[in-house]
Amino acid sequence: MADSKIVEIYTDGACKGNPGVGGWGALLRYAGREREIFGGEKLTTNNRMELLAAIRALESLKRPCKVHLHTDSQYVQKGISQWLDSWKVRNWRTSNRKPVKNEDLWRLLDSLVQQHEIEWCWVRGHSGHIDNERADQLANRGVEMITSEELQNS
Repeated sequence: MADSKIVEIYTDGACKGNPGVGGWGALLRYAGREREIFGGEKLTTNNRMELLAAIRALESLKRPCKVHLHTDSQYVQKGISQWLDSWKVRNWRTSNRKPVKNEDLWRLLDSLVQQHEIEWCWVRGHSGHIDNERADQLANRGVEMITSEELQNS
């Protein structure tokens, strides 16, 4: 049985073309309740959508929480747990002295992380993990929402 004092978050990003129309989604679960959130952007990358899913999920928390954040993105999981501190020391440069991609989102995620106690959990994508599959469906709803808006505006 899951700890009822922990917010379980499952995130995913999707992109049709890379860059292309993208979507992000998150499933949040706390004390027997669930909340689904999703959105998208017209021209983006998959990595930006993966980051945005985690950002939007953490932004939706109303107070500091203990969180298990599940992502199928090694970019997000390794970035936050292995690379971020080095990037900051090097003034947002990679070990090759190139600017960190998606620095704006990494900075935002870094500020949100300071507000919570987060355990970052990597889960293999598209492996039948039911909550990860739901996050994937939400991300694809974000793509569909943007695609529908573009069709209506054309």
